[in-house]
Amino acid sequence: MSIEKRVEATAKNIEGKVQQVLGEITGNPADKAEGKAKQVEAQVIHTTENIKDELKKALD
Repeated sequence: MSIEKRVEATAKNIEGKVQQVLGEITGNPADKAEGKAKQVEAQVIHTTENIKDELKKALD
């Protein structure tokens, strides 16, 4: 388990949520979309780390 990767993903998720909300407030669809994309990227990182953890458990 990479704590650094999980922290990075959590930070990216928060950044994406903030950007999405700002895009909604300002009516900027590009910011909204970019914020959602950052959230998806964060979820991919979390999922990858979860898979690595499960594989490590299975091999141990």
